[in-house]
Amino acid sequence: MARKKIKKADFKKALEIGRPPNIQKLFPNSRALIVSGKVIDRAMRAKGKAMAMAANGRNQLVIRGVLQAAQRANAAVIIEIAKSEGGTKAYCAVNYWNMAILVDAICNELGITVPVAIHADHYGIKNDKDLDAAKIEIPTFFDAGMTSIAIDASHLPDDKNLLANIAINPFIPKWAGLETEVGEIKGDEGLSTVEEALFLIQGLNAHDIFPDWIALNNGTTHGIEEKDSGIQVPLTANIHTALEKYQISGAQHGTSGNSSERLRQIISQTHTTKANVATALQMISWGVQVNDYGNAILDVDGNFSKVKEEGVTEEMWTEMVAHAQSKNWKKGDYKNLNLPFENKLLAQPREVRERMAKGVEEFTYKMMTEVFYCQDTAPLAIEAILKAGSYDLGSKVKRIEDPEEWTETKIIERASHLGKDKGPAGKFDD
Repeated sequence: MARKKIKKADFKKALEIGRPPNIQKLFPNSRALIVSGKVIDRAMRAKGKAMAMAANGRNQLVIRGVLQAAQRANAAVIIEIAKSEGGTKAYCAVNYWNMAILVDAICNELGITVPVAIHADHYGIKNDKDLDAAKIEIPTFFDAGMTSIAIDASHLPDDKNLLANIAINPFIPKWAGLETEVGEIKGDEGLSTVEEALFLIQGLNAHDIFPDWIALNNGTTHGIEEKDSGIQVPLTANIHTALEKYQISGAQHGTSGNSSERLRQIISQTHTTKANVATALQMISWGVQVNDYGNAILDVDGNFSKVKEEGVTEEMWTEMVAHAQSKNWKKGDYKNLNLPFENKLLAQPREVRERMAKGVEEFTYKMMTEVFYCQDTAPLAIEAILKAGSYDLGSKVKRIEDPEEWTETKIIERASHLGKDKGPAGKFDD
């Protein structure tokens, strides 16, 4: 089948009307098509059975590689960073406040024409103090060029999760992509239930809040996996079916540690349109071998298997390992190398930097075209903008629920009938 190309006239028009106000203000002369996260979701839904890659840009070369892959695949894409990675206590140099600048610069340098959303992932709200801080911080993200956000109050009791989402919503632009979460993402037991997902989405709907995505605890963790039990596809499908009339798509977190086949099942059997990829891209950029699950391959001594003449130089890798060992870091802690080594990675020779990005590009392109099936979604994203005549695509659904049935008092009372078990502690930030 012939690939559908982006028409120059359509791209030009999309640049004029499809970039949100913050992007227009920050980058008035840019030719980077940075769009709302809503645009990416609509493109995947228009194609059907496709997931956009939401790539965690833990270093600049990961961002470069992903954008190169998206251009090759003609795919709409999301570049994101989580609160733990790029918030005020970040372990990466790329953060909530500079990511848009980096994406815009790289897009213009490389002539990237596919639509790109910039997503603040896993903005965690764990208590009232976090909620107060969020009301100050979140507007600063959008001032800095974010076009989408995930509000993660999922570890809180169900009523407090819903109420936190309602309280923070006035601080998020209506045009922005919006993700919400339920059943704290932190374990392999698939603790999210149909009833608590319905509770969250119905309550938001009653308050005229219409998320684009919902993330579930569906059997995934984040980071380096010790086993491959993975995503529970039937659980995910059941919840998505129950939510169908609310027109919400799924966001799949923690794809590292899941086989390509399981990810294909998520696409074919659920309404998922966004898939986060973080650890695998970091490892590939460094030159560490990963398997089909996106997990780093260990050598006979139980250490990461660094491929010679791929990723960073051998001298740089030796220095990185020595630094980790000096801190007594376990394998899952190697992500903390990002911040102290970002400038050192950028100070490597051009051919080394290029091969780092190229490794990410090759892995990402294969995922986009053979697993996520998001190739040729860029024209569909542009079509969505042109059809709307605006950067603001609006919501996919209108209010269905009665606000009088979802007052704070009734929310608390309803939640008292839901299950209380949030499961064992685990990793959920990134």
